[in-house]
Amino acid sequence: MTILQTLTQTIESRKLASPDSSYVAKLFSKGEDAILKKIGEEATETILASKEGDKAHIVYETADLWFHCMVMLSHHGLSADDVLTELARREGLSGITEKNSRGGA
Repeated sequence: MTILQTLTQTIESRKLASPDSSYVAKLFSKGEDAILKKIGEEATETILASKEGDKAHIVYETADLWFHCMVMLSHHGLSADDVLTELARREGLSGITEKNSRGGA
């Protein structure tokens, strides 16, 4: 089992926990807007860490961002495996070709 699978199971198990006993349960109890707000905060912190250039800080903030993205995925009944499947689908595909296939500019 990978760390992403373990973390997915942990997030799922905490969905129904008391918000007083679990950070994840607290996020779920506040709803999607709270989860998305955390993703925005963590994305900003990741950007700032990158601009700062401290590699350990970049990794720390990226881990926070990925974690909160996993909570959002779980909110929608998805998991990291769904994202990994999509990344595997794109492997070997030109980024320009993939973007054009979605009608992106």
